[in-house]
Amino acid sequence: MSQAAAPGPGPLVRAVRTYLDHLVVERGLAPNSVSSYKRDLRRYLGHLDAQGVGSLDEVTEQTVTGFLVALREGDAEHQPLSATSAARTVVAVRGFHKFALADGLATHDPSAAVRPPSPTKRLPKAVPLGVVEQLLEAAGAPGTPLALRDRALLEVLYGTGARISEAVGLDVDDLDLASDDPADHTVLLRGKGSKERVVPVGRYAREAVAAYLTRGRPALAESGGARGAMFLNARGGRLSRQSAWSVLVKAADRAGVTAEISPHTLRHSFATHLLEGGADVRVVQELLGHASVTTTQVYTLVTVDSLREVYAASHPRALG
Repeated sequence: MSQAAAPGPGPLVRAVRTYLDHLVVERGLAPNSVSSYKRDLRRYLGHLDAQGVGSLDEVTEQTVTGFLVALREGDAEHQPLSATSAARTVVAVRGFHKFALADGLATHDPSAAVRPPSPTKRLPKAVPLGVVEQLLEAAGAPGTPLALRDRALLEVLYGTGARISEAVGLDVDDLDLASDDPADHTVLLRGKGSKERVVPVGRYAREAVAAYLTRGRPALAESGGARGAMFLNARGGRLSRQSAWSVLVKAADRAGVTAEISPHTLRHSFATHLLEGGADVRVVQELLGHASVTTTQVYTLVTVDSLREVYAASHPRALG
C-alpha cells in the first residue's frame, strides 16, 4: 500500500513565493533585497498562521495592523523592532498585498490603509559657539584670496543660517550692504521651491564679505567668467556645493574639531543659538525659510535639553 504524499504548501505560502519570483524576474531586485523581503514575509506568514488565517481573502486591515503592533512590541522569539525596521517590514507586506490584488490572487488589499510608522526624528546637531569660532578662525590658508573667500563663506553660513545651496547660489547683487545703518544690511536667499527670503547680515559676516569683495574676489575673478557669482573657485567659476563642503571640512581639520561637521551643522547652530538667546521660534522659522513652524520646533527640543543639563549641573537641589 503506497504512502500518502505530504501536503503541498498552502495558498499563502504559494502567494509569497509567486511574489518573490516577481521581485527577482520582473523587478530585478538584488539578492540581498530579495532576502530581506523573504525574511520579512516569513515572519508575516507566521503571524497569519498564529491568527488562524489561511487565505489572502481572510486577511483584514486589523490583521495587518495587529502585525505592525506585534513588530513594535516583540515577543518571546523576536526583539521589538525600531520604527525604521518595522516600517521596512510593513512596506514588504504592503507590496505583497498590492501584488496579490493586481495578479488576481486576492480580491482586496487589506494593507492599503496601514501606514508604516514614522521614524523617530533625529535632533539637529549643533555645536557650541566656541567650536563655531574655532572653525571660522581656521578658514583658509592665511594671506590668500581663497582664505578671504573661505572665511566669508563660513561667516555667511553661520551668520544667516543659509543652506549650502543658497550660499553658493548667491550673486554679488544679492547682498545689500550699502546703507549707512548696519541694521539695514541684508542678503537675499533663494531657498527650496525658488522661495526667496531676506535675512539680516551681522557685523562679522559683513566685515568678512567686505574683505573678500575688496581683496579676494577680484583676484579670483581674473581667470574666470562667473561675473555675478559671489563665491568663486580658484578658476574664477562659481563655487560648487562640493567645494564649499570641502572648505568646511578643511577648516575643521585645521581647528582640530573632532565633532561631526557639515554645512548643515552651521545652519543648525545658527537656529539653536538664536533660540537659546531668546529668539521667538516664528522669527527663527522666517530666517530659516521653513514653510511650517513645525519644522522649526524640533530645535526647541535641543534647547530644552540644554536647559535640563544646565539645571542638573547648577541647581543645588537638582539631584536631591
